[in-house]
Amino acid sequence: MRHALKAMIFVAFTLFGADPGMLLAADPADISMPRAVAAPPSVSPSDLQALQLRLDALKQQISLVDNYSQLEAPQDLVQMFMLDVDRLSTSLLPLQTQLRAQLGVLGPVPRDDAAAEQPDITAQRVALTEQKNKVDATLKTLATLKTSATDLITQIAGIRRNLLESELTLSTRSVLNPEFWSPILSPSMDDRQRFASFLGQASEVVKLAWQPGQRLYTSVLLLLALLIWTLGRRLAERGLTWLCIHRMPEGRLRRSSLALASVLATVLTVGLSLQLLFYVFTRQAPLTPTLSTFSQEFEKVAYTCVLITALSRALLSTKHPSWRLPALADQVALSLKPYPRVLAGVLLILVTMIQITNATGMSSGIVIAGRGVVALVVTCVLVDLLWRTGKVRRAVVASGEAYEAGRTFAGVLYTLASLAMVICLVSLLTGYVSLARFVTYELVWGFLILSGFYLLMQCFKDACEYFFSIKSPSGKALKQLLGIEDRRLEQISIVLSGVGRAGLLLLALVTLFVGGVGTTLGQLLTNVFSILGGAGLRKLNIIPGHLLNAALALLIGIYLIRTLGRWLDKEFLPKTEMDPGMRASLTTLFANIGYALVILLTLSSLGVQWTNLAWIVSALSVGIGFGLQEIVKNFVSGLILLTERPVKVGDLISISGVEGDIRRINVRATEIQLSDRSIVIVPNSQLISQNLRNVTLGGSAQGVASLELTFPLDIDPEQVKDLLYNTYREHETILDKPAPMVRFSKLTPEGITLTVTGYVGSPRIVGVTKSDLLFEILKRLSDAGIELAKPAPTV
Repeated sequence: MRHALKAMIFVAFTLFGADPGMLLAADPADISMPRAVAAPPSVSPSDLQALQLRLDALKQQISLVDNYSQLEAPQDLVQMFMLDVDRLSTSLLPLQTQLRAQLGVLGPVPRDDAAAEQPDITAQRVALTEQKNKVDATLKTLATLKTSATDLITQIAGIRRNLLESELTLSTRSVLNPEFWSPILSPSMDDRQRFASFLGQASEVVKLAWQPGQRLYTSVLLLLALLIWTLGRRLAERGLTWLCIHRMPEGRLRRSSLALASVLATVLTVGLSLQLLFYVFTRQAPLTPTLSTFSQEFEKVAYTCVLITALSRALLSTKHPSWRLPALADQVALSLKPYPRVLAGVLLILVTMIQITNATGMSSGIVIAGRGVVALVVTCVLVDLLWRTGKVRRAVVASGEAYEAGRTFAGVLYTLASLAMVICLVSLLTGYVSLARFVTYELVWGFLILSGFYLLMQCFKDACEYFFSIKSPSGKALKQLLGIEDRRLEQISIVLSGVGRAGLLLLALVTLFVGGVGTTLGQLLTNVFSILGGAGLRKLNIIPGHLLNAALALLIGIYLIRTLGRWLDKEFLPKTEMDPGMRASLTTLFANIGYALVILLTLSSLGVQWTNLAWIVSALSVGIGFGLQEIVKNFVSGLILLTERPVKVGDLISISGVEGDIRRINVRATEIQLSDRSIVIVPNSQLISQNLRNVTLGGSAQGVASLELTFPLDIDPEQVKDLLYNTYREHETILDKPAPMVRFSKLTPEGITLTVTGYVGSPRIVGVTKSDLLFEILKRLSDAGIELAKPAPTV
């Protein structure tokens, strides 16, 4: 018994990190058993109660919301609540693991009285079990709180969607109606009191920060924030610019790094100055709930305005045109230069006033009027921008100078923005103010997303091209370390660049539809992950929203397929060892599979479940049985041609009297180009089911240039044979092996018929070679005084 107890204690101390060597010589009586964990759980019942009260307060706040914009701050608070719950749960997990391990060492309670254990072990087990139960109960409570918070996030999303739909369809007075402006020009007494209360709370905060004894410190902090905002930004931008110029390799990577450095310098310095300002006015006392809500919303608007100016300055690069990423004409960039600052200033002032009305809970009339002012002013700025830019673009085109690349895409964006401005103006004139405000905000949000992700995509592409370049140190190191060929490194660079840019493009499209002006990074990530990881639509609901999503999915899918198809055909596949026919077949197969996936994605966007497609399959089976047999047969035959490749693009084939080169293999039919450049469309099923002669399938097919000539009976056959043989052998396109050959074909009363045969390198040059040989043979026969046999006269 003594040795068994000693062995058990040895194992226990080994598990918990003690030195067992110190225990081997010790007596069990002198060794105390492991004690229960003395530290109580780090989460007390009062903490759990505080979390529950906090969650209940959030639910009550959300239930009283009647404005779409008022849900942004509660959503952030719920996200913070979930992070706090996760932090507490993580802190308890090690304690739970330790208690389980200690209970495992002690083992279960003995059932046999003969094996009764010592009282101190029983007491130890009871104490550990009690602590473990407390920790388990606490973790279970935290998990329940997190589940409730997650459900609340889902409910907030539903409320936001419903409020947005109701606001967009809400019809108010037109901006031309004088009563529309009356809430701003002559606000009600209640609105005045709310605004006065806000100003009073703000003045109290300023007084606390400017009280005697704190004025010098406050002045220093305000001056420091101003210096960081202005001088600090310039110094940070110059420092990062110097770093990029002297540390980044020369080329496109340096150019994209300069643009990214400019954006980062602006955002970081402005963010630091904003945090410093917040500290100045909150170091003495916390803000009131109204001011706290306003400060959070003001911070979002400030970051939005900063991103507008930072991205515009980085992409336009009017001071250094050679650093400019988009291929814009200098005149266009200069015409766009003043508008980002104007737009940012307008949004900062007007949206800040709107946030004051939201934070103080003013009447709906003044909120709607404020939205109208924001939409009207922003629309006027954007209309002027589009008008001036369009005028400059037309002048650039008329002058014949170099114009921006991607003109089609730029034209599409210009058209969409112009259409959006028309919708805004019509909405403001007809009284749909919230719709106009929503469209203007979405335009600003779209600019931020497209510009930001364009910059990231360019940086990623340039980084891949540099790091896998055979001229860069990293490329040379990879080549030496892994023994990769230069062509493989280039292929890896193209594949990684294409995959990365496609992923960023997909993320940009998702972000474009789940965010908006004033969306925080936490909200954005939550919405993106919920969409990318969601189960999708579960019902067959054909509604306008689903139709819009389906149309967008179809257009974006077709654009992606064509873009990736051009990338495969022009960039990736030419770097491989595949022949042109195989490359064309792979490009066609990729396009066919891609279009099929786009159709399925469009059906999903419409809300059609895969289980609801049984009626479509049934209808197709009936249609196939009657009228679609040939189409399906040709479709399957096309897939067989693309996979088994009995014929490929570029092959010279002959089928049913048609001989020519395969130009393209489509899903239903194959295009064959004849010698006269005309095209014959042959169904794919004929290429599979009929006898087909593929002249170039072996890859080394030769052409046969054979001529049959008849001479009079009185000629010298040997002389004519040598003349024909030498003519063939001396021609540059006739191969030496197999050697030319002259045969005595037949002997008739009309004359002697000789056949001369030679081989050329390709069947495609047989006709030209035979023509040249005939000219040369007739010339030599004339010089030798030999005539061809004349046909017998017909009686």
